[in-house]
Amino acid sequence: MNKQILKQIQGVNVGDLIRVEWFDASIGKSLAGGGAIDVPVKSWGIYLGILGEKNKHIILAQNNFKYTNGLFDIDYTAIPLSWALTVKVVNPRDVSEEEAKMLLNSFLAGRCRTLKRRVVNHERLH
Repeated sequence: MNKQILKQIQGVNVGDLIRVEWFDASIGKSLAGGGAIDVPVKSWGIYLGILGEKNKHIILAQNNFKYTNGLFDIDYTAIPLSWALTVKVVNPRDVSEEEAKMLLNSFLAGRCRTLKRRVVNHERLH
């Protein structure tokens, strides 16, 4: 685990708007016959915390849809902590801690949608 990332995460609070720079991974072979491809990514979202028993992930709420008091549907990104390069707070307390906890509860209850990643396996294209 990257000690620099852990130090950066310590300065982040639930509800902060953050930017995470990280490397996504594309599996398969490139058209030129190469191996796996690292894809640089910048993700912005409301920090909900670090989750995962074995593999820790940074959880970002990126869109939230408030249906009633405390019930949300959210789009989220789960970034493997080991893939993160930098974590920066863009706007502290962008949402209240209470609202961020409601978003997290909606996430944990399964009321969420995963944003689709552009992962391409080029072997399927042939």
